[in-house]
Amino acid sequence: MHLGAQNQKKAFSYLDVYEIEYASDPQISPDGKTIVYQRIGFDIMQDRSFGNLWILNIDGTGHTKLTSRETSESTPRWSPDGEKIAFVSSSDEGAEIYIYWIKTGQFAKISQLEKSPSSISWSPDGEWIAFSMNIAEKAPVIAKMPSKPEGAKWSEAPRITDRLKHEADGRGYIKPGYNHIFLLPADGGSARQLTHGNYNHSGNISWSPDGKLIYFSGNRNDDWEYDFRNSEIYSVHTETTEIKSLTSRKGPDYHPVASPDGKHIAYISNDDKIQAYQNRTLHIMGADGSNKKELTATLDRSVSNIQWNQNGKGIYFTYDNKGNSKIGYVGLNGNIKKIADNLGGTTVGRPYPSGSYSISDKGVIAYTRTTPYDPAAIAVIKGKSSEVITKLNDDLLAYRDLGKVEEVWYKSSVDNRDVQGWIVYPPNYEKGKKYPLLVENHGGPILNYGDRFSTEMQLYAAQGYLVFYPNPRGSTSYGEEFANLLYNNYPGEDYNDVMDGVDHLIDQGIVDVNNMFVTGGSAGGIMTAWIIGKNNRFNAAVVAKPVINWISKTLVADNYYGYAHYRYPGQPWENVEGYWKFSPLSLVANVETPTMVMVGMNDLRTPPSEAKQYYHALKLRKKETVLVEIPGASHNIAGRPSNLITKIAHTIAWFEKYKK
Repeated sequence: MHLGAQNQKKAFSYLDVYEIEYASDPQISPDGKTIVYQRIGFDIMQDRSFGNLWILNIDGTGHTKLTSRETSESTPRWSPDGEKIAFVSSSDEGAEIYIYWIKTGQFAKISQLEKSPSSISWSPDGEWIAFSMNIAEKAPVIAKMPSKPEGAKWSEAPRITDRLKHEADGRGYIKPGYNHIFLLPADGGSARQLTHGNYNHSGNISWSPDGKLIYFSGNRNDDWEYDFRNSEIYSVHTETTEIKSLTSRKGPDYHPVASPDGKHIAYISNDDKIQAYQNRTLHIMGADGSNKKELTATLDRSVSNIQWNQNGKGIYFTYDNKGNSKIGYVGLNGNIKKIADNLGGTTVGRPYPSGSYSISDKGVIAYTRTTPYDPAAIAVIKGKSSEVITKLNDDLLAYRDLGKVEEVWYKSSVDNRDVQGWIVYPPNYEKGKKYPLLVENHGGPILNYGDRFSTEMQLYAAQGYLVFYPNPRGSTSYGEEFANLLYNNYPGEDYNDVMDGVDHLIDQGIVDVNNMFVTGGSAGGIMTAWIIGKNNRFNAAVVAKPVINWISKTLVADNYYGYAHYRYPGQPWENVEGYWKFSPLSLVANVETPTMVMVGMNDLRTPPSEAKQYYHALKLRKKETVLVEIPGASHNIAGRPSNLITKIAHTIAWFEKYKK
């Protein structure tokens, strides 16, 4: 079958996007023999992703759908005895908690909740399930309206808010309310609220071994709304509901996980040094908050997704290193070792970091593994051996001619630093031939691309382009100092890093210098606009969901409150010159490159007003430009498969128009 596939391979195409599947959130049973995970695909008729739970043995056999339900299922969690799986699924009344019994294959809804539950966690004795849920509050009332006549069709009541954070991209307006922690009997019944007050209590939930305490993160300080970068670790007693604070650091303390013997709590934290980027490191403390100790200071990478090993002698975690996501392990003595490479594959549009893992009581690890040629698959580590046990895309990608992905390193002309990037060759690449270059700048900007599967990069390559995606300074996975080079300097020399990469590829003799194109979204859109404001080397550009004017963006976006001091000194009205200096609009008078400007019409992170400023400025200068506004799309334009295709197809069409 695969021999025949070699002769029948086709180029990766737009409609193939709907055929991609990937694995997410693998949860291995306590005995290390079985894995349940969320299998995610795309519905071409409904134009959306969907996820159901599947189960299989660690040798890959017995791969079956967990339930007969055809609605959304997520967040599978094994009971401590391995006999049940709790999960969250949609119902006619909204998302609810369900239980699946392993021996009988039966399942049932055990909750009737006001809002959707999150962060579900079994008690050590398997009798209770803790979870977080939002509880609605009333909006402020300013005026008392007269009663309308019966049957009158008046306008809807105004939406009124007095909160600092009142909207979020992709979610829209946030109704008033606070997240609280609840307990639900594992055999069904009424949920009991453990936390109270006008504070948010959310994130990872962890139990003490005796089941008397639940650890969580939040911010119960008086000025919590404006102290939004800060969080603490708390405990709440499951009977008395007494809450105690275990940390007091100025900065984030979150993701608490109790050790198996209950004597320690591992958590993630960092001091808030008020800069663009800071490593978040792994810490432990006594269960009462005493004897705090940092374990991963020598790693110089941010850590996440922490979990104790069963004997309590060390902690597993994930981190990114040079564009590759990994699973690591640190002993209580601070010794660090790498356990696995290539974690990720759940951001199938672009090659961003992602992925998750879980560990059995026997030390067997299940995780999502990716390569540049395959999205997240389930892999298992048992002892020193690692094996991929799912083949979700063999029915498609075995018959597609994907572009070869190759790592490149080059020197920065600014300070001789090593800079990493990747190129994707067009399928059927011919050595010695020069190809049109397409530069794709990543978002963030404090984020990273890597050697991970990407539908967007492969679609560009399938159109005959040599695709270059770099990690210039400011990218994560190269240490705190490298990422923090953008502090009060963005865009800055990261521009030079991108252009140095272009020149490096030209020197390799693989680029058609008469056909070079540049694009990127979000921070990549900023970089693209900055590039064409600095030089005229590209035939055409697509500036997607950009920030064009830092003064206007900073006060209009959903996260408007988070930029001052951490990105640029002061608020915009206190530092007009500084904010303007780094705004791509300040360079618009230099732009000669034909430019498409693209944005989602529901984008709250880089609002459409930013894209319109740039388009209007280019039109007033009578430059070749077009504005593409995508209905219903938030900042994550590719959230719906058709919008991902729209983004790529319009970008390619614009570039083809200006090919020589």
